[in-house]
Amino acid sequence: MNRGFYTIMAAQFFSSLADNALLIAAIALLIEMASPSWMTPLLKLFFILSYVLLAPFVGAFADALPKGKVMFITNMIKIVGCAMMFFSTHPLLAYAIVGFGAAAYSPAKYGILTELLPPEKLVAANGWIEGLTMASIILGAVLGGALVNPHVSAILINVHIPVVNWSPSTPTHAALLVIGVLYLIATGLNLKIRDTGARYAHQERNPIKLIADFAHCNATLWKDKLGQISLAVTTLFWGVGATLQFIVLKWAEKSLHMPLDKAAVLQGIVAIGVAGGAMTAAHYIPLKKSLTVMRMGVLMGLVVTTMTVVHSIWLAYPLLIIIGALAGYFVVPMNALLQHRGHVLMSAGHSIAVQNFNENLSILVMLLLYAVMVKMDLNINVVIVLFGLFVSGLMLLIMKKHAENQREHDSLALIGEAKH
Repeated sequence: MNRGFYTIMAAQFFSSLADNALLIAAIALLIEMASPSWMTPLLKLFFILSYVLLAPFVGAFADALPKGKVMFITNMIKIVGCAMMFFSTHPLLAYAIVGFGAAAYSPAKYGILTELLPPEKLVAANGWIEGLTMASIILGAVLGGALVNPHVSAILINVHIPVVNWSPSTPTHAALLVIGVLYLIATGLNLKIRDTGARYAHQERNPIKLIADFAHCNATLWKDKLGQISLAVTTLFWGVGATLQFIVLKWAEKSLHMPLDKAAVLQGIVAIGVAGGAMTAAHYIPLKKSLTVMRMGVLMGLVVTTMTVVHSIWLAYPLLIIIGALAGYFVVPMNALLQHRGHVLMSAGHSIAVQNFNENLSILVMLLLYAVMVKMDLNINVVIVLFGLFVSGLMLLIMKKHAENQREHDSLALIGEAKH
């Protein structure tokens, strides 16, 4: 890997670290406001909404400018969202602005990998990126939990900034100030990302034509035999991952009797497992064997259901690491395959935008279903079992579809041989 790749990784790390710490701070704000419990998963839903609504446009934006410049601009939008929360804008709206920046950031972040690296290095690169992203999730969740901890808040609120003669007035203001500094570090690193020299055809600016072009790209990837399988798996994974964040928090509260600042650490424990699984896959699974890992998705869903019988923190840690490891091991090769197919079939920015649209539509649907189940006051153990069986069942259907695709391919090959 060259030096530019490591700069991208560092920028991604700090930006993601801030995103995840901000989520915990936003949850704490909702609790302070005595908001209903079903509103908590809506934070992520509002964050993700931009990924779906902006999907037809962010790919063209990412391909219209050098990727480092796009990452700089979009990280500044995240800073605006964080500042809005600081100045008492409702957490749902402020976090939605951060999501707006993240939605435009993502195609540039992943698209630059295909510009910078050859296809044979994409699995390894994804392993590093996902591993580091998971590390940022771990530390972001831990940092967010620490920043809303009463003891840490008491220290931060007494911090004095001499230049402007100002001190945080509330614990939340102190937490948001620290998170804002992380976004500024990420923005500074964005400025150091060199231009890869990759240039694409003139990007369309007419919204109608952009939507039509995006629809064509989306259909192209879903019709591709390899693209549709990898897209289905990654779409499921991200929906599962986002929902699991909130399930773990609720499970920690109900089954392990943990407050928010302690429960936030459990999100980090899952991420440790994902990072381990991602790095293992990056080392052992080449791009051509990426489809062999789908069984791990079925197993992950079944393991999730065992959370219902765990009531000890010492059993919770290894269980969450195993769940995370299974998830990381099967998603990284599929993500690399999807990026490769997308890059072959269309431009880097457009293919990542299609991927983001589908994955985040999955997150929206699954978070909405989870919010409805919370609103219905379903027991958390019932939610966990339904969730785990849904994951395993859907992975089995995807595997069945892949087997059908292979049989169809083999049949066409035999027909071709017979003609010759």
